[in-house]
Amino acid sequence: MNYKHLLLLSILALASQVAWAQHRADRQKLNDPESFTFIVFGDPQGYTKYDINQPIYELCTAWIADNVEQLNIQGVLFTGDLVEQNENIVRNRNMLNQTSKQMWEWSSHCLKRLDGHVPYIIAGGNHEYGYVRGDEPFTHYPEYYTFERNPLTAEHLVAALPNRMGQVSLENAAWEFHTKHWGSLLVIGTEWAPRDEVLAWAKKLCDSDKYKNHTVIFLTHSLLRETTAQYTVNEGYKIQPRNYGREIWEKLLYPCSNIRLAVCGHTGHPASKAGSEEDFRNNTAYRQDKNAAGKTVHQMMFNIQCLGGGWEGNGGDGWLRLLEFMPDGKTIKASTYSVLFGISPMTKHLAHQTDPCCQFDMVIE
Repeated sequence: MNYKHLLLLSILALASQVAWAQHRADRQKLNDPESFTFIVFGDPQGYTKYDINQPIYELCTAWIADNVEQLNIQGVLFTGDLVEQNENIVRNRNMLNQTSKQMWEWSSHCLKRLDGHVPYIIAGGNHEYGYVRGDEPFTHYPEYYTFERNPLTAEHLVAALPNRMGQVSLENAAWEFHTKHWGSLLVIGTEWAPRDEVLAWAKKLCDSDKYKNHTVIFLTHSLLRETTAQYTVNEGYKIQPRNYGREIWEKLLYPCSNIRLAVCGHTGHPASKAGSEEDFRNNTAYRQDKNAAGKTVHQMMFNIQCLGGGWEGNGGDGWLRLLEFMPDGKTIKASTYSVLFGISPMTKHLAHQTDPCCQFDMVIE
């Protein structure tokens, strides 16, 4: 076979691949090709607790994996509550039809879509602890989300602290990212209602010579109340020792000069009318405050569990929060996108939320 024949076959093979490429109904693009993205995945417990909702969870992680190059996704930030109950075999059919083991296994299955494609950091949510809602310290987290499962963990993980049970775990962990326009980033994720020693560990990392010039993103489960963006306080859980939003601000976010963005989930409630704009106002929050160095700390709550019809709806309508880090090295564009609606030409016009609580800019000074 001569060179011309080889060239012709190569062209035909390429044309065949293009011809059979899947058509995306609502293919997303960066505002600037030099940008990169972090995805915020709000509490997915509503997806895992009903078997009929579970495919939406996998659709979301499959979409993220498919868009790693398209959106230059550097990491995925899970705000916690990947399951509804950590340790329960009794199925209360008024609120779930899966046992805890079934929920853990499905969440782990969905995250396989991301393994080897993109790093993900998971804040420990209250529903990942104890028997029902986070009153006790034990969790199955370290059994399912291990250092070894995602090859990219080793590339980015730089520090970790044992969990409440003294187990080696990714519940309290720090991840480093090196970028072209933003320099070095450090993402710190924590357990549910982090202990004082966790906040001290995170502060020591931020203040260290190695990371003091990094831009730090802090990820935790409970920080802000929905709508009002007030800090969470005295939530009534029995777990001890603990810190909620107000203490986290006072002990970590305020004294650290380089924590510039904090992300959480946890709070939220259904709208009086499902599908109204009230849905997003009830399940998001944003505030900014000055730290001890006079720098603005942007704080954002994003929780999707009530957005698909309330507590017992479909779990969240496939909504994700996209954070696009612009090449000016200071602007983060937040947008809110539904993978579920965007997948079809019939519903893609519903896939973008553009009201002020869903689309806004954050400027890092």
